[in-house]
Amino acid sequence: MRRRVVFVAFEGFQMTDLAGPADVFATADLLVPDGGYRTEVVAVRAGAVAALNGIPVLAGGALREVTGPIDTLIVVGGLSVPACLDDRELVGQVARLADTARRVASVCNGAFVLAEAGLLDGRRATTHWLVARDLAALYPRVEVDADPIYIRDGDVWTSAGVSAGVDLALALVADDHGHALARDVACGLVVYLHRPGGQSQFSTAMRALAPPREPFRELQAFIDAHPADDLSVPALARRTGMSERHFSRVFTAQTGLPPGRYVELSRADAARRLLEITDHPLERVARECGLGSPETLYRVFRRHWRISPGDYRRRFHLKES
Repeated sequence: MRRRVVFVAFEGFQMTDLAGPADVFATADLLVPDGGYRTEVVAVRAGAVAALNGIPVLAGGALREVTGPIDTLIVVGGLSVPACLDDRELVGQVARLADTARRVASVCNGAFVLAEAGLLDGRRATTHWLVARDLAALYPRVEVDADPIYIRDGDVWTSAGVSAGVDLALALVADDHGHALARDVACGLVVYLHRPGGQSQFSTAMRALAPPREPFRELQAFIDAHPADDLSVPALARRTGMSERHFSRVFTAQTGLPPGRYVELSRADAARRLLEITDHPLERVARECGLGSPETLYRVFRRHWRISPGDYRRRFHLKES
């Protein structure tokens, strides 16, 4: 039987949150015609629902008219989600349909709708990193983790922002039909297969603030461009003409990260890029990124990306045709 996937939309939703996962399921359906997927879009009222970009999408049915069983219920995200939390019809119907669904998922800040419906209470969940603190503050019974791309807690799945919805959908397909099919779907859509849920949604640039003072903006750029250089606190302090103590204090205030942590993250990002675009052995990657040894490279990757360097390369290596 084809699995029924129901997307919940609303005025002002993020189009990619819907279109990306929907294309994953549609491609999987082509590859497994007897056991694939059929997708539908529903909203509080049937009819055209305008996305944030102004493009209307047809909701084939009203939420209150939808009956089970549902295989997968997915709530998309968008800038209008905060206003949607006051829509008792939307939240109540999502809670009702969740009872008829085998599993429930959200993309981006669609997690707020799940939380408002009580579906994340006592569960670990993620959302877009920009609003993770808000989710935790509004719903203290939810264990919010802002780092992963997606999280599965039992039969409830949540994902980070926008493109992470594709990773979530690929993970759902892999859970249903195995990683081989998910790989074929990813190849057909020309997307990475598939970022593991535990992989961080942050890069160094996203984790750190842009320093307001010019010397520190230049220093930040220098660190990112020269990972193999001496980037110790004494060396960096000398470049700014400051004492080590004063430099560490000002750098942390300017970027939001202590200098040692920023340097390690920058080197981890550099290693990530080399693993994607080169065939260099791990010894060379570690050396060129200032991490010294494959053992240090491994520890840094596990700490920040929650994946080994070798596994990362197998998933994301870009080979020239």
